Amino acid sequence: MKKRILGKDLEVTAVGLGCMGFTHAYGTAVDETEAAKAIADAVEMGYTFFDTAECYIGQRADGTTAYNEDLVGEALKPYRNQVKIATKFGVRHDGRMLVMDSKPETIRKSIDESLRKLQTDHVDLYYQHRIDPQVPAEEVAGVMAELIQAGKILHWGISEVTEEYLRKAHAVCPVTCVQNRYSMMARWHEKLFPTLEELNVGYVAFSPLANGILTGAFGKGSKFAEGDYRNTMPQYQDEAYEANRELLELVEGMAAEKQATPAQISLAWMINKKPYIVSIPGSRKVERIRENAEAGEIVLTQEEVGMIDEKLNHMQMSEVFGGSGAKKA
Repeated sequence: MKKRILGKDLEVTAVGLGCMGFTHAYGTAVDETEAAKAIADAVEMGYTFFDTAECYIGQRADGTTAYNEDLVGEALKPYRNQVKIATKFGVRHDGRMLVMDSKPETIRKSIDESLRKLQTDHVDLYYQHRIDPQVPAEEVAGVMAELIQAGKILHWGISEVTEEYLRKAHAVCPVTCVQNRYSMMARWHEKLFPTLEELNVGYVAFSPLANGILTGAFGKGSKFAEGDYRNTMPQYQDEAYEANRELLELVEGMAAEKQATPAQISLAWMINKKPYIVSIPGSRKVERIRENAEAGEIVLTQEEVGMIDEKLNHMQMSEVFGGSGAKKA
């Protein structure tokens, strides 16, 4: 699989594996043995970039708690020297709401717990999962510098970041990449691109398939398991399928032209747009993980990317899930 450099020197595959769905947000957690095999299969396919977080917690079929970091750490233990692991701090879930906490003492406790669960002595990339309005960017960046000096993390990033916050944090401790939502249906962070290029900061795109709708695998009346967040996402409501018809036809038409799938075109569109963009689609299914990996080999010219952008600029589409609400700690 093609490689990308994030920031100064973090080399990862152009497509990484978002591991959240194995335990969180999509109903009952996947059986541990099955999930671990899927992650191991991803390594064999060539994936080197795996994304998790301390708050990706769910329930197994037997009612016990499933921790994503435990799963990822155990599955990747035999391959630790071959892969890059990213995890995150600063968020806990209260139902469907996010509670932010990036106090220095919380971060220090979180990294030690993540290292224990991941069974490693360092994290390759450590993200602030969401901005905590109670803690200045400079203070968070100062703790990151401390953790880098201690060898507990090698790089750091910020998820769902603004330009102002990024500049303040980067001035204290250089940021390797941001991880923001990005897809054909969620393009509002493109305004960050000039700043990223100025600062040499990479962009890791989460939800690059708009939580799966851009795969073309779902239609009107699609139902999901109890506890699956897609049940309430706007792009999965019955009326949204008609609103998104033109978008899906565009993706399906280009997929046929390129002998690819809609998901692969959706990923290739962003990978070919900028050399510093990496996508991290998630899936529980090995066949989807393989399909996504192959997107990194599809070449779209700048003219083709520009044509898609121009059509997206003037296209009707439904609202798309933009993230869970937040509340004060």
